[in-house]
Amino acid sequence: MTDVAVSGRRANRRGMQSREAMLEAAIASLATGDPAAVSGNRIARDIGATWGVVKYQFGDIDGLWAAVLRHTADKRGDLPAGVKPDGSLHERVAALITTMAVGLRRPESLAIETLRAALPRDHAELERDYPLTAAELASWKPNWDKACERAFADLELDPAKVRRVAALIPAAMRGITSERTLGTYGDLDDALEGLIGAIVAYLEH
Repeated sequence: MTDVAVSGRRANRRGMQSREAMLEAAIASLATGDPAAVSGNRIARDIGATWGVVKYQFGDIDGLWAAVLRHTADKRGDLPAGVKPDGSLHERVAALITTMAVGLRRPESLAIETLRAALPRDHAELERDYPLTAAELASWKPNWDKACERAFADLELDPAKVRRVAALIPAAMRGITSERTLGTYGDLDDALEGLIGAIVAYLEH
């Protein structure tokens, strides 16, 4: 009985390790930015497995993409609530923007952008063709909004302004990150400082 239990635990651990390795390899492949990477067979080839092995772990391509997105969210953690939780308003906003500026250049973020670019833009089509992936993406906004509420909860700020800032930050940061990726003659450090100052001023008044 003990041998069976131990064997079962070992098999489960090996399966989890295999799944983790597949997700990391999928992220590395997607992070190249190559649109052709958004393919189950391509991912299987890049991670040195057959599509059958990938299907065994994730069910289908929808399950794989949903798992990739969940994996990146788990690695990202509870932003922004976990950044400078006891700092001043300026310190919290600055820490959040600085952390995001770095994070959006990480492989996980690059992989997300590649995957999102290949998925249907229309919500109805996305939900029909990739229901698990759509559900994972849809969960990010309310989770992000709640994290922003927690990040500033003790500062007695206008909840409507916090909600608007939560909507602004991801879009603004992706724009700045895109400028950095494409190349620009502008000073993006100035842009970040300006964004921080604008958010702080808006929340304070």
